[in-house]
This record gives sequence, C-alpha cells and structure tokens, in this order.
Amino acid sequence: MDAANPHKRPVVTELRLSAFKSHRNAVFPLDPLTLFRGGSGSGKSSALEAYEVLARLAGGDTLDEALAPVAGGAQACVPQQARPDAQGRRGFRIGCTVEGPVGPVLLDVAVQAEPELRVVGERLTGSGLTLLSTALRDPGLPRVEAAWHTAGSVPVTRAPLPDDRLGTALLPLRVAGKTAGQRMVLDAAEQVVIALRSVFPCDPRPELMRAPVAARDGRLRGACDNVAAVLGRTRNECVTRHALLVAAADAGCRGPVDGLSVEGLDGGFVRAVLGRQTGAATPLERLGDGELRYLALCLVLLTGPGVLAVDPAAEVLEARQVLTVLADGLDRCLDARQARELLELAARMCERGHIRLVGTLRGAAAEVAGEVAGASMVDLGA
Repeated sequence: MDAANPHKRPVVTELRLSAFKSHRNAVFPLDPLTLFRGGSGSGKSSALEAYEVLARLAGGDTLDEALAPVAGGAQACVPQQARPDAQGRRGFRIGCTVEGPVGPVLLDVAVQAEPELRVVGERLTGSGLTLLSTALRDPGLPRVEAAWHTAGSVPVTRAPLPDDRLGTALLPLRVAGKTAGQRMVLDAAEQVVIALRSVFPCDPRPELMRAPVAARDGRLRGACDNVAAVLGRTRNECVTRHALLVAAADAGCRGPVDGLSVEGLDGGFVRAVLGRQTGAATPLERLGDGELRYLALCLVLLTGPGVLAVDPAAEVLEARQVLTVLADGLDRCLDARQARELLELAARMCERGHIRLVGTLRGAAAEVAGEVAGASMVDLGA
C-alpha cells in the first residue's frame, strides 16, 4: 500500500453531529491526529461517544449494544431542547464521511430514542448517488424499508431490514453484486465498515493497572488493566518498538529508565518493572497515576491491531486498515512534560499513516497541543 496516499486505506475524515447531545449541525473534520479541547460541558466527550456508537454499529452491534458505553443510554443522546413530535417521538442524528479507494462515502443515521429505540432512517451516498436509503414505514413492525442502488433491469432493489442494526453493515449479506450498481454499493459499504470497525476506545485506568495479571493475557484492553502481560509480549516480539517504548518511558517517568521487563509470580501471573540505571528496579504498581496513563498510552501508539483488543475486519488485510484510537481525556493525570512527550509521539506515529488518534484534552496538554507539529485542534470553547 502506498503510504504517500493514505486515503487508499479507508479512514473517517469527517464526523457529523446533526443532532446529538449539545451538538446541532456540527461538522468536525478529522485528520490523522485530531484533538478536541474546550471547557467542561463544551461537547468534547460527546463527539467521541458518537464516533464510538458508529463504530459499534458498523461492527454489527445492535442499537442497545452500541449505546451501552454512553452514560444515560439513548435518551441522553437526544438534544435537551428537542421537542417530541405529535406521536411523542424524539431522537438523534449522527454521521460520518469515509475516504478510501472509491472516493468519499457519506453515512448518515437517524435514531429514534423515544418512545422506543430504533433506526428510523439511514442514508449511504457516494459518487453523487444514493446507494442505500432506509425509512420507517410501519411503526408497528420492527423493521425499516430499505432501497439500494442496482442499475440493472430495475434502478433500485427494495427489501425490509431490521430496525435495530446498521443497514450498511448488513449489505454484504443482502446484495448479490451481479450488476455494476450493486458492486458500487458493496464497495462503498465495505469502505465504511472497514474504517469504522478499526477503532480502539482507550481510557487507561491506573487503579486497575497495578495488580498482577495472567502472563497469557496478551491483548491490551481499553482500560489497559493487563498492561504488564502486554509489555512482556512486546518485549519479546518487537525489539525495535520495545526500545522506542523504553525511550518514551525514560522521557515521561520520574527518574531515568533503561528497561521495561516482567517478573514471573506464582500461579502464572506477572508484574511489570522499570529498569533503572542506578538503584533497584521499580515495580509498575509503585508508579503514579500520571506515569501509568502515560506509559499505557505510549504502548498503544507504538503497537497495533495484533496487540490491541480490537476486532477489525478480519477478512481484510491489515495493510488496508488504519487503526483509530479514541482517547477521551487523553491528558488526564499528565503533567505538562508528559503531555508534550505523548503528543509528539502521537504526531510521529500518526504521520506514518497506519494509526490515527482522536482525543480530548482537559488539562496540561491543552496548553501545549497547539505547538505540536501535525496536531489538528478543534476548539469547542466554554
């Protein structure tokens, strides 16, 4: 894959929040490293929540499952000022643009949150055409009427789809691909699904990272609670990247660091330790919250889908996928030095084109982020 043209690998380049929480008609361009900053309540976290909902739907989750990480569920996604219609219905609308081999493809989804949760409209567009559209025709039935581009003996094909899932993700099971129009639909749907499925929501939890973990627990979860086992794995699998991680630890942890290793414990458990140039090694559990979060986020940026607990499109070569890390509160617990080191590492890794980062800033990094080359800032104000 030509790294000089990253859009050959499907990536989300725009997030649209037409009506979602505090956002109305909001459009956010997304670059390889995009950072949201603003005061409390400005909508930083809700932008990432909408992105994760789209990612989960593209991965095949039902609406209930996709909205599970959102505090308050579907009702919390409805803009506070939204008024119910004559039937008492309220909802929200989110969407995105995905760039890739077939050009820009737009996905827009309308969700009814009250009185019952369901998808009431979906539109997939590309090449100036509506490739898929769905609409709720009979509120008494758990389905929507879908129409997708065919361009054969008939211009469109119509069929019912369930109202609790993303129609775009179901198209490979319903479209035969016999006509040029159908193949266009399948290519656009594949591009969107690949981009959205390759998402890793990450929020390291220091209080969970200090306990010993099973040595075989080698795929890093979003809370990074099994970081010790993953450090042991990366140390053996990739010497070069492990050396970069040691250098990052040395730059962001208190006191010089010249190694990262694991110690075996009883019962098949391990704990991680930081090697010191002088004095005894420091067990991971003795690090401060900021050091733990910093170390875990560096590890995420320096690894990839083979190490992180993500479920990308398994039928697609990794060379065609770009991992997108969603990091709400990226700089939580970090001091200014750690924030700068982390953002500069993120900029270097994102520039390579195989990883993207969308994060929110709340503290030290908000002041230094504008000085980091390659970082695109989204200022949401107070």
